[in-house]
Amino acid sequence: MQSTFDFLYQRSQNNATKGIDLLGIITSKENIMLAYRTIKSNKGSFTAGTDNLTIADFKGINTDTFITEIRSRLINFQPAPVRRVEIPKANGKTRPLGIPTMIDRLIGQMFLQVLTPICEAKFYQHSYGFRENRSTHHALARCHHLINVVQCHYVIDVDIESFFDNVNHAKLLSQLYTIGVKDRRVLAIIGKMLKAEIVGIGTPSKGTPQGGILSPLLSNVVLNDLDQWIASQWADFPSSHKYTGHHKFPGLRKNSELKEMWIVRYADDAKVFTKTHEQAWKIFHAVKGYLENHLKLNISPEKSQVTNIRKRPSEFLGIELRAKKKRNKYLLYSKVSAKSKQRIKEKIREQLKKIQKSPTRENVSNYNSYILGIHNYYNIATNVSKDFSLIAYSLLYTRYNRLSYLAQCGRPKRPPPSYTNHYNTNYRTYKIGNIYLYPIEDIQWKLPFQFKQEISNYTEKGRASFEKLSPDVTTEIQKLLCRHNKYANIEYLDNRISRYSMQNGKCAVTGYPVKADDVHCHHILPIHLGGTDKFNNLIIVHVWIHKLIHATNEQTINQYLQLIKLNKKQLDRLNKYRDKCNLTLI
Repeated sequence: MQSTFDFLYQRSQNNATKGIDLLGIITSKENIMLAYRTIKSNKGSFTAGTDNLTIADFKGINTDTFITEIRSRLINFQPAPVRRVEIPKANGKTRPLGIPTMIDRLIGQMFLQVLTPICEAKFYQHSYGFRENRSTHHALARCHHLINVVQCHYVIDVDIESFFDNVNHAKLLSQLYTIGVKDRRVLAIIGKMLKAEIVGIGTPSKGTPQGGILSPLLSNVVLNDLDQWIASQWADFPSSHKYTGHHKFPGLRKNSELKEMWIVRYADDAKVFTKTHEQAWKIFHAVKGYLENHLKLNISPEKSQVTNIRKRPSEFLGIELRAKKKRNKYLLYSKVSAKSKQRIKEKIREQLKKIQKSPTRENVSNYNSYILGIHNYYNIATNVSKDFSLIAYSLLYTRYNRLSYLAQCGRPKRPPPSYTNHYNTNYRTYKIGNIYLYPIEDIQWKLPFQFKQEISNYTEKGRASFEKLSPDVTTEIQKLLCRHNKYANIEYLDNRISRYSMQNGKCAVTGYPVKADDVHCHHILPIHLGGTDKFNNLIIVHVWIHKLIHATNEQTINQYLQLIKLNKKQLDRLNKYRDKCNLTLI
């Protein structure tokens, strides 16, 4: 489907999507099978909807029968009722979550795959939530730039009241048409998806279904209008000044009455930066009016405010932002927010309690995975070292009371590479079984980098720049730690992580980055031939490569060779591992 997605992206950029048979693309065999594969790999694929079916119920169906059934369902589409569950939130409240039937989830994924390139071509460059290749770190890096470089120290917090429950359906469908979804049959089906009956609640008249596969994309479509409107007031304002790009702004500041404003948005959490108190309040009321009049949305009066970050902090994505004077310039000073600290402490206490009750390898690994995850998330806060030292100090007695009778506390002696690749041995910690607990206080500040706008999944150049970037190995290791086989021994699990880290997250055969979801750990000399779980007998490969190493059926080999397209060097490496398994060379 890649060439089709690239085509849609290019046409959308050129405002030329009218006349494209979008429904035909959505219901193509290739798109349906891609949707099936994507849904199958999701954790929620074994969660049943109101029809009690999971992805496992579709595995035995003939491919042509399956595709015919999906297409016939769309002829006169009527979504099945949605099962509703309440998910606990960090503040003690609950969030409603809708669980559609498996067929409706597959249909939602089919639509998402085709609509995403059309919408991505039109989305504003500084919205970061629910978008491919973008993260919270990119949003915070943008704030970092606006505070340090642009010197914007007045922040307008825009908090939309119950955003996902209040989206106007008619306005949303109109926005989809404007953004490039010109096939009215597609819009009609999306309209029906929005009005899917919720069990125990009824048919919604507004809002996007929380839990629906299309909802994150649709929420960005709604708020993209706000992004583009704010950008049009300053960042994208046409100027006759002789300089272009960033060089036009000094001229605009000097020769115009425009209010300088920059928006950074992550999902429904938006911040607008400006330079003066007067401008900030004018922008606040203008944004409030725009949301009410154009998007039929209201802002929350309690949470929406104007903040001078030279005087008090503004919270964004769990981090408090302030501007402090250093010499002749104000620079960003950021720290973990008080709410985030409290959540972290509660979660660590919960994990320690589990280890005390059952000091298993799984519970210890889950604890380490959590510590690595919060370190990886919060390490861009400039005050992070002090913040985590205080968190560690406040949990000192808790750790002692829960763990002192299970293990000795001390500096790690000869810890495995999975420990030393992330932490030094200067901090005292507990050793449960053969695993050292990761030290809470061992964290250093990391400079966040802004998102590179040339990165895109829908252009050759964009993919090339993305493929040069290795995955964030720390993040992927955190995911691998959660994916441990309960039948595997500690040596194998630890050496698997060490191998992934040593290979910098790349496949030993292709040399390309491998995400945690696609990681397979191969025994060079198979166990049945006398191989062991030692570090030197393991390599990390992509799941498809692993299947090729062990494949004996000629049809299977040809299928995977078609998928992967190995060059001579890569094929030689593959054959080296096949030879060790006593299999014929390819």
